[in-house]
Amino acid sequence: MSRFRSLLQASLNATRKVLAGNIEDLIPPSERYIFNFSSKDELKNWHLYSDSEYGGLSSAALEIKDTGNRSTSVGVFSGNLSLDVIEGSKWNMTRSGFCGMRSKKFDGFIDLDGYDTIALKLKGDGRCYISTIYTENWVNSPGQDEDNSWQAFVSVPKDNNWYIAKIPLTRYAPTWRGNIINARMEMNPARIVGMSLSVNAEGGVPGAKSGPGDFEVKVDWIKALRMQ
Repeated sequence: MSRFRSLLQASLNATRKVLAGNIEDLIPPSERYIFNFSSKDELKNWHLYSDSEYGGLSSAALEIKDTGNRSTSVGVFSGNLSLDVIEGSKWNMTRSGFCGMRSKKFDGFIDLDGYDTIALKLKGDGRCYISTIYTENWVNSPGQDEDNSWQAFVSVPKDNNWYIAKIPLTRYAPTWRGNIINARMEMNPARIVGMSLSVNAEGGVPGAKSGPGDFEVKVDWIKALRMQ
């Protein structure tokens, strides 16, 4: 999105809120829960995907587990990354070794126009994960059903401590099928339709664990923050 279009959209959103009488919406709270993995009901909001849908052999699971601390629970995204492909698969895969958990589409949109950062409370295994935000489709060609995707790396230390990753929205790069779009565009945070967390066997940030094998990351919550 061009800077002019982004400013115009923000202005229109603010005007609608004033006309609707929602003055408090112009100054939202400093943080907002998007997902909270404290209940098994949260599993209904997510679905899993992996290269196994295209002839790969990776696998993934999402569970809600008790922490043993005052009956609190967290989400556990785990599985195995494999670079192997089933022989004779009808899919001509160019790469394998990926898994992800994606939220089901929101009922309408989530408006995060008043926020500038996504925060995730994680406990990981030293791998690099990918945080993805999906927005209403306007970048792709008309008639395509794919949402626009914006991605940022999340490197989670392996030290058995909870880690809060704070990712400015400006760090999310526009992508299409995993490849960065080489163009100047800006996300419209007022039209978010979903999110995901994924992991690849290869790539990521320098120093992070990589390669095929098991993975596991615990997720307590995902929030939107206003840092500025």
